[in-house]
Amino acid sequence: MAGILFIISAPSGSGKSTLVNEVRKQLSGIEFSVSWTTRPPRGSEEHGREYNFTTREEFEKMLADGEFLEHAEVFGNYYGTARKSLEQARRDGHDLLLDIDVQGAAQVRAAMPEAVSIFVLPPNPKVLRTRLRNRSRAEGVVNEAEVYRRLNEASKEIENFREYGYILVNDTLDRAVAQLEAIVLAERFYRNDEQIAYRSRRVLEVAAGCLQINSQERLKPVLEAFGILNPAGQRELPFLEDSDEEDSQDDQGDSSKGDSHDNKEDFNDD
Repeated sequence: MAGILFIISAPSGSGKSTLVNEVRKQLSGIEFSVSWTTRPPRGSEEHGREYNFTTREEFEKMLADGEFLEHAEVFGNYYGTARKSLEQARRDGHDLLLDIDVQGAAQVRAAMPEAVSIFVLPPNPKVLRTRLRNRSRAEGVVNEAEVYRRLNEASKEIENFREYGYILVNDTLDRAVAQLEAIVLAERFYRNDEQIAYRSRRVLEVAAGCLQINSQERLKPVLEAFGILNPAGQRELPFLEDSDEEDSQDDQGDSSKGDSHDNKEDFNDD
């Protein structure tokens, strides 16, 4: 069986790492490529788990030796995917999932147009800001300048959504996980004739609903919130005066949505 290459991209704070981890718990035969980076570890991150951490000098040596499938410089740090991850997955007949930014994704799509590309969006800037602030708190510091820099960068990254085949809006974790799982199963079915064990019609319907061409109605309010559909071409961040207390309340509300069974995509529906 030929392995499938999945590319997943998202602005920082969109929750793609959580999505990937949850789907890998549910599905077998899918490997995750641990990227290399020159940035220092954050919080409880460990070498070889979240990233392979290295020096700028060593990264540039690996780059000169042709060891990277793709690489990019983001916020002053290098990130890259080692070719050996793809080679190993192919030998094992497994799928490979790449968690990479829009720059790296463009490089991979150019080299491997058969790759399945997925873009994950936060529902709006306010939710994204809350997630970025909570991440900063977990790391022991809240840097407002860094939070807003990442928010502005998110709007620029989101403009690339048209380059991706599938679109997910991560407003409810359970639903987004079910949708990502459906995409993987559907691609295996169509490309490798791998049968879907349970509720196949529903799985294929969920995956089809995530195709970019079928996501316009769901995408419109998200793009408008980030100012991407603003006719004046101006991006407005409508929460400059929000307090930390409101952030905390928003996060509690967002978490409760993620736990609600009513919001979960259900493969039991025919």
